[in-house]
Amino acid sequence: MFIKPVVALVGRPNVGKSTIFNQMTKSRQALVADLSGLTRDRQYGDATYNNKSFVVIDTGGIGEADDGRGSIDDYMSAQSHTAIHEADIIVFVVDARAGMIGADAEIAKMLHSLGKPVFLVANKIDGVHDAAPAEFYALGLGEPYPMTASHGRGVGNLLEDLTADMPEDIEEEVQEGLRLAVIGRPNVGKSTLVNRMIGEDRVVVYDMPGTTRDSIYIPYERNGNKYVLIDTAGVRRRGRIGEKVEKFSVIKSLQAIKDANVVIVVIDAQEGIVDQDLNMLGYALDAGRAIVVAINKWDGLHEDQKEMVRIEMDRRFNFIPYVKVHFISALHGTNVGNLYPSIHKAYDSSMFKVSTSRLTQILEDAVAANPPPMSGGRRIKLRYAHLGGHNPPIIVIHGNQTGSLPKSYQRYLENEFRKVFKLEGTPLKVEFKLNTNPYAGKKTPSTKKVRPGVSEARLKRRSMKYKKAAPKKKKK
Repeated sequence: MFIKPVVALVGRPNVGKSTIFNQMTKSRQALVADLSGLTRDRQYGDATYNNKSFVVIDTGGIGEADDGRGSIDDYMSAQSHTAIHEADIIVFVVDARAGMIGADAEIAKMLHSLGKPVFLVANKIDGVHDAAPAEFYALGLGEPYPMTASHGRGVGNLLEDLTADMPEDIEEEVQEGLRLAVIGRPNVGKSTLVNRMIGEDRVVVYDMPGTTRDSIYIPYERNGNKYVLIDTAGVRRRGRIGEKVEKFSVIKSLQAIKDANVVIVVIDAQEGIVDQDLNMLGYALDAGRAIVVAINKWDGLHEDQKEMVRIEMDRRFNFIPYVKVHFISALHGTNVGNLYPSIHKAYDSSMFKVSTSRLTQILEDAVAANPPPMSGGRRIKLRYAHLGGHNPPIIVIHGNQTGSLPKSYQRYLENEFRKVFKLEGTPLKVEFKLNTNPYAGKKTPSTKKVRPGVSEARLKRRSMKYKKAAPKKKKK
């Protein structure tokens, strides 16, 4: 798999990093996932320039130490620290209006020690003296790029040099086989499960969270079927991501999920179901991937502990009733083989095909059994349905006033389709389109062209002749 270069935007708060991020990605809808180690003040987005793609990380900023003498650890939030370590290139943004301050020097000193390419950007140069950016030469990071990110000035010059050594986008050779991404928090047994599934010790396994530092793609065969297992780095709880030794790449985990056909979410039964597990499930669902849940380390629990986990599952997994859950022990191999039928069922569900006539018939049956409500005194009419995509499956329904359809009725239709087709393990998207008049804006065809060679006056005389010949009704 081609891994895109990662570019991290760092600097003090309010220097314009987010504005530069939006300029690079050309969209405010960046990839954002509220999960452990990937919080709201850290955003990921895809950017492309001159046929070269890369990933941009926007960080929340590095604050200034209250005592004025602290090291870089005093300034750096855990999120910014992780972003810097997982990036291939650093863009260090400073404020040309505010000028250089001690915090900028401390950040520059830390960046020097990493040995990574650093591009210095002097933002907010509008309204300041032309020589203002010159003082940042003292940081020892080369010539600063003058920029006014809010107006897009100077962004192109930065991107030109930033992408100069990046490889151009190429058509990737897709590895043959069903791609399975194994995700989960650190130390839940992902690598042990991978080794158990492929039947050999192909992945380093060590009883320490964060042993896996990168995503590993492993092709193998089982019972005549080809697979590619993707073992991903774990995502940590927020309080543990600031350690300098922690260099796992969340980006590679997210890319692995997008590259997979089916995602196996591994949960530690001994620790129970925590928010980070739900966040990772949510991201896999947002990516539209088929899912199988594996509750690992099940053999080590007492019966009362198992019952507590089941109760917790009923409460916290109510938003994914269609996902199959397996209780396994990756270390001893218990029930690991049972994952494969669920994997194939989930994949088949995500890739199912059906004709438009069949979908429309199911829609008509669902509407007949439970008609949609009235809207503005008029009945909402759903005309027909067709398949709009795969992985996840998308069903598009056309009708009038579809924008007024309640969420509860939309869920009803989704459940009806899921029940009829017995879809398991995959999210299902139902989209609604408003019917449009194909003749809107078009002129009505002229009668002159209806009868070539016949004049309009002749047609009018003939019409009057038939009108006179028609018998008149007698008045009573």
